Amino acid sequence: MTRIALVAGETSGDLLGADLVQALRAHFPGGRFEGVAGPRMTAQGVDALFGAERLAVMGLVEPLARLPELLGIRRRLARRWTQDPPDLFVGIDAPDFNLALGARLRRAGVPTVHYVSPSVWAWRRYRLRKIARAVDLMLTLFPFEARFYEERGIPVRFVGHPLADRLPLEPDAGLARRALGLDESARYLALLPGSRDSEVRALAGVLQRTAAWLHERRPDLRFLVPLVGQSAREIWEEERARQGLELPFHLFQGRSRTVMEAADAVLLASGTATLEALLLKRPMVVTYRMHPLSYRLYRRLVKVDHVALPNLLAGKTLVPELLQDEAVPERLGPAVLEALEHGTERLREPFERIHRELKRDASASAAEAIAELLEGRGAA
Repeated sequence: MTRIALVAGETSGDLLGADLVQALRAHFPGGRFEGVAGPRMTAQGVDALFGAERLAVMGLVEPLARLPELLGIRRRLARRWTQDPPDLFVGIDAPDFNLALGARLRRAGVPTVHYVSPSVWAWRRYRLRKIARAVDLMLTLFPFEARFYEERGIPVRFVGHPLADRLPLEPDAGLARRALGLDESARYLALLPGSRDSEVRALAGVLQRTAAWLHERRPDLRFLVPLVGQSAREIWEEERARQGLELPFHLFQGRSRTVMEAADAVLLASGTATLEALLLKRPMVVTYRMHPLSYRLYRRLVKVDHVALPNLLAGKTLVPELLQDEAVPERLGPAVLEALEHGTERLREPFERIHRELKRDASASAAEAIAELLEGRGAA
């Protein structure tokens, strides 16, 4: 009976892990699964030795405060799986935790897979040596990541992105507008200042001033603003009051995907939301602001020409990236007007092509790659 160990951190890893386990059962009907799992994985029959939420740490101080607990969990898992080795170990994201654990298990003879590449193609490339020691196979969500590993001789398989599987090739703006109670004939711009309070604080002012710039030139334009959590809403409203703006903002608690689908164009913070906007075939302008010292350090460390996922996936500039000092209404506003006027027609074909490239039934593709690895080892 095939026994597979998995470690997933946070909600996103739990979702990926649940879909992967379901797909793996087609290859290993009597398989046993155990490890660090959230509620979705446990619902798929994974024996949770620890809850995935135990690995969910963010920021700089919290990981340091919880380091003894995290190291203790990793030691206990390593001891269990070296003394009683599974047929395979799958680390799902959480690279700082999983790559160290994978390296130890691989030295003990356990085949190892890492699902979701860390962004070594962009920065901290010194981690490649750790990855080479830690994995027998890297599973990537994006094709450019796979090419990066292939060029460096690290076994890799591009499996596609689960979000591309879930979202239809043809979005339905009318349905999204009805779901949000919006006027189906109006013109809308979605403003997404980011998912973290620090991002909202950095971008709320410039997004609102850009909205004012646009409203002067396009009085018919309305603005949709999805915000994650009450604190983000308070930051947005405080900034609005400080600037004394009376603009047609429609605020939403979350629902960013529906908001983007309902919009004619999107002005958003760089991040994974840019992939959602691409898959929803929405023209976009990408922006970001951070502390000047952090930005200078970032520019020194990052080794890629683009930051927005649509541009990384295309290998060229498809959508504007206006970052830091360029993130001002006088630059953002004209870029948004261009996106509203010509973006949909210009971007539909490349966006659809990328969507089709990413739509590979990621979980089934990942399970197939894992099954092939085990068959090659004679373990299946």
